[in-house]
Amino acid sequence: MFGSQDSISSLPTNGLLNAAPIGLFDSGLGGLTVLRELYRQIPQESVLYFGDTARLPYGTKSQAQIQQYFREILTWMEQCGVKMVVMACNTSSALALEAVRDEFTVPILGLILPGARAAVQCGRRIGVIATPATAASDAYRRAILEVDATVDVWQVGCPEFVPLIEQNRVEDPYTYRVAQAYLEPLLAEKIDTLIYGCTHYPYLAPVLQRILPSSVQLVDPAVHVVAAAAQELDLLGLRNLRSPQPTRFCVSGCPETFNQLATHWLGYTPVAEQIQLPQVIHQSAALEAVE
Repeated sequence: MFGSQDSISSLPTNGLLNAAPIGLFDSGLGGLTVLRELYRQIPQESVLYFGDTARLPYGTKSQAQIQQYFREILTWMEQCGVKMVVMACNTSSALALEAVRDEFTVPILGLILPGARAAVQCGRRIGVIATPATAASDAYRRAILEVDATVDVWQVGCPEFVPLIEQNRVEDPYTYRVAQAYLEPLLAEKIDTLIYGCTHYPYLAPVLQRILPSSVQLVDPAVHVVAAAAQELDLLGLRNLRSPQPTRFCVSGCPETFNQLATHWLGYTPVAEQIQLPQVIHQSAALEAVE
């Protein structure tokens, strides 16, 4: 469903693999919104969480950079023995998933298609707030129109949201003014549905709900990608039948900063470890260098 059939059929189903963790990654704190959904929907599963905090925000990076980050993170996660990867990063889902997923044997799920399917069930005039890279990729518009070509879609890139959230400035009056400016063109189009096109954005719900009419339905793709992950685990016979292990948190940047900020969103203090991702040289890039 979400990976190539060859990669799915190559996975043995046994007790050891069933007990393996689900890999979950994001540029920083945004993926914690997906982690909370994993805890809620499939609490028996163990999780390996990676925040690429040394290189955030992803939303201003090039497609080539995002794909390289994706390869490094997935290579490391496969080395850690994950049984599935959930990309808790819309920018990576938009710019890297289709280009890179066939390089790996582990099933990989992205946010955009589950989010698009859910939005079409909610309304006909759909707004998307996203990072500049995700908005520029047009990934949500294409996915939504593939599901239903009769709806209208508007996208807005929001470069300041992720840094403000990572700095724990959600309640700052400046954040409210920024949100007003980003939402203004969508409100002018009288949207009836708004997609959080970045996993950081659910943290802004109190701010957004003060600006949006109550009739606008908010779609959090995190809810729907975890539901898809649960279905995929059932399809592959990979549900964990044992007690889950504590979530392992890893970051590329400062663990103490991540622990401090994540406590506010998780409700408990994680103990993150700093890891160094493997160097990965993509074959086509290596050939270009030789030529």
